Amino acid sequence: MSTEVTTGQQKTVAADPTGSRLDDWWLRLMSTPVRERLWRWGGPIAVTLLAAVLRLVNLGHPGTLVFDETFYVKDGWTTWNLGYEATWPGDADLQFNAGVTDIFQTTGSFAVHPPLGKWIIGAGMALFGADDPFGWRIAVALCGILLVLVTVLIATKLFHSTLLGVIAGFLLAIDGHAIVMSRVAILDGISALFLLLGFGAVLLDREWHATRLAAAVAARTRQPSDLSADPEAGAVPPSWGPVLWNRPWVLAAAVAFGLASSVKWSGLYFLAAFGLYLVVVDALARRRLGIPFWFSAAILKQAPATFVLLVPVAVLTYLSTWAGWFATTGGMYRTWAEDTGGQWTGALSWVPLPIQNFWHLEVAVYNYHVGENSPHPYQSNPFSWLFLVRPTQMYVNEVDPSACGSAICYENITSIANPIIWWCATAALFYLVYRLVRKREWQVGLVLMGMVAGYLPWLLYLNRTIFQFYTIAFEPYMILGLTFVIGLALGSRDDPRAVRTRALWIVGAFLVVCLAVTAWFYPVWTAIPVPSWFLSLHYWLPSWR
Repeated sequence: MSTEVTTGQQKTVAADPTGSRLDDWWLRLMSTPVRERLWRWGGPIAVTLLAAVLRLVNLGHPGTLVFDETFYVKDGWTTWNLGYEATWPGDADLQFNAGVTDIFQTTGSFAVHPPLGKWIIGAGMALFGADDPFGWRIAVALCGILLVLVTVLIATKLFHSTLLGVIAGFLLAIDGHAIVMSRVAILDGISALFLLLGFGAVLLDREWHATRLAAAVAARTRQPSDLSADPEAGAVPPSWGPVLWNRPWVLAAAVAFGLASSVKWSGLYFLAAFGLYLVVVDALARRRLGIPFWFSAAILKQAPATFVLLVPVAVLTYLSTWAGWFATTGGMYRTWAEDTGGQWTGALSWVPLPIQNFWHLEVAVYNYHVGENSPHPYQSNPFSWLFLVRPTQMYVNEVDPSACGSAICYENITSIANPIIWWCATAALFYLVYRLVRKREWQVGLVLMGMVAGYLPWLLYLNRTIFQFYTIAFEPYMILGLTFVIGLALGSRDDPRAVRTRALWIVGAFLVVCLAVTAWFYPVWTAIPVPSWFLSLHYWLPSWR
């Protein structure tokens, strides 16, 4: 609506104000380039520091190996010292908890995950001491902090908004699942960081590829003066278009996904999914440029080049992380062919024995993974993951009543996500699927591809023993999806004042509620002693116990 204002003989129309008073204040605050620059850097730094505080304070507690730390901390220490995972005596956990750490043996142990994550954990132990629980966990904590920072940068680039980038980082910084997976020395948080770096590289390649493809097509487009046919015809693009080899961000993605796969094999799903995504993006870009055989060109010309840039680099990256195993002779199955007489014969007899031994190890690991179905009290069906039905309790211990001033006190570490953030993110994902069908926004498609790579493959393994905490691999994309919806809810400064003000109040209230829920759950994420009655109040669903 607008109002008419009459002054003497002159009649003017005054438009209703747009934006909120907060917008007006913010524009005044950001009135200089220096202040804008401070916000662009200061916002991401602030939420990263918040993440650091929530992940580093009292990181050394509890002072005992927690959950699967019994595998990865000890494997990290032997990998750092020997170059491969080795066996330990039967009472190793008790001695390790007591600070007696150099009791490992030299016989190789059967490790069911590649070595990179254990190298990283071992590096933290080498730096801060293997007898210090802070040293066990610091490397994973740093990966969790960096995960927040990278999420901020990706969201800022993806949504062209520092504010939305900061909101995305804030939500991940205060989420309990992300906090727990940064404070316990297991592999999944490390893998999640490399996966997100690969996702970011794919995002950067999109702009790089589009710009250079358009320039190459323009350079090869025939103008009417070049044609011997109808002189009135318009410019004619090449039938197939060029092959682009200069794609550094594809190489970066290959390295990142290769490193992720060197922590856990689930990184291979991201390599495959985003390799397909790159082909689809190239095909659509060629179609927009008017290339007649855009589909054939994408499949038959650019796809092979993209494969060469992506897959061999990822494979070489993966193999490089096994350098310790290849350089020594003590690792599991390192001399299998020589010891058992199992050398390959016939057409494959020329393959070097170390490669034969490595292949035997990889096949054994694969067979373990597809056959693992041992019951566990905290295993969960992947169909339930998006609804937070069965989080993983990683540590519980009854402590002296004086620790919390109650008759019964517990310290607990349970990877319950912030329920408000998680359930809202799940709802946002369902909306994004609908929005992709209706509007076909590339940002939505990219976020959902992260979910496709991180979540859908687990639906193939319903009979395996798997856990809710695996979801850290795709949690950043849930956060990005929720942030996209928050951006829609916020609107813009051009909205009517009442609409914009209401949107800011709603989003602000939502963020405050999320922060309050984090404060409520933080003790059960970080093993702070609490009364038993207080702990029971955190079990919002019966399946959380």
